[in-house]
Amino acid sequence: MRMRPALILVLAAAALLQGCEQQVDAPMDRGVCWHMVTVAGKPKFNVVARGQADLEHCAAELEKMRISFQSLGVPQGDVTGAYQGQFLFINRYGVFTAQALKGYQYPFMVRTGDGRLAMPGAMPQQPGQQ
Repeated sequence: MRMRPALILVLAAAALLQGCEQQVDAPMDRGVCWHMVTVAGKPKFNVVARGQADLEHCAAELEKMRISFQSLGVPQGDVTGAYQGQFLFINRYGVFTAQALKGYQYPFMVRTGDGRLAMPGAMPQQPGQQ
């Protein structure tokens, strides 16, 4: 089966456009927790905290920032951050991580019944709950 020249051009253009999409890399600075914002369509990373021991502590700093924004009346429900090359996404369901900004997000921390964050499976089950 022969491909038509127009179809070949369309496929080539689609491949070129996909290749032009700029990859956003999370900063790799050791122990630095970042908050990501979009300015004029481009990502910008701002330092939230330095000297963070791990991803969990960075998530706690970002959650603290999210709560502070909400207490000021800023309707910011979702926060995007980064820690040592990994992206963090904090929303009403918990904290999710991904290797790429538009990659699959894996659950990292979940909300407990009272809204706190905990590692999945860390909270003991109440009798009779499944």
